[in-house]
Amino acid sequence: MSVAVIADIVGSRGLPDRAAAQRALEEAIARVERDVPLAERQLTATVGDELQGVYPSLDAAMAALLLIRLALPDDLDCRFGIGVGAHSDVPSRVGTLAEGPAWWAAREAIDAIHAAQARTIPGARTWVVADAGTAVDVRVANAYLLARDQLVTAMAPRTRRLAYGRILGVTQAELAAAEGITQSAVSQALGVAGVAALVEGYTQLRADPTPSSDV
Repeated sequence: MSVAVIADIVGSRGLPDRAAAQRALEEAIARVERDVPLAERQLTATVGDELQGVYPSLDAAMAALLLIRLALPDDLDCRFGIGVGAHSDVPSRVGTLAEGPAWWAAREAIDAIHAAQARTIPGARTWVVADAGTAVDVRVANAYLLARDQLVTAMAPRTRRLAYGRILGVTQAELAAAEGITQSAVSQALGVAGVAALVEGYTQLRADPTPSSDV
């Protein structure tokens, strides 16, 4: 089983400098992979404003996409469709083409998040669809992602930077020094934005699911 991810840039047609935005997005993705290398195939631009990547598990994909959203610069955001299922690469004269149920599920997922964002949940950014041939129930994952996305979408750019640092274990004092603000201001910003919940959620995603063999 593989986890395929399709991403696109929110409001890409209205960006004043599309090329600069693409570079900034690629730099944010590369930064996340340096800090926490989780992808089997890093999210990479394909056509238009779309990117595709592969992750070894649903937990890894959700953890990485949280960090990517937090690492994005001001005024730049993405949507993510996560597909769970089998996938393969089909050779062609221009390289390889992504194929298989995981990619079809990812396409369905990003279409679903587009629709949700346009209708009733403007803060939604991430959705999961599992191929019918898998035994994965994605309802809990999607419930978590809706709540998580709402928190992140509402954050100011500085708060996103602070949240990224806290997830990676940077202390509040270190974050305060980097931002040129007081530790009290950092603590207040983190508390108001609900960052502690994001940190704990990320910790749960990264926890080793293997039961202990100790008796």
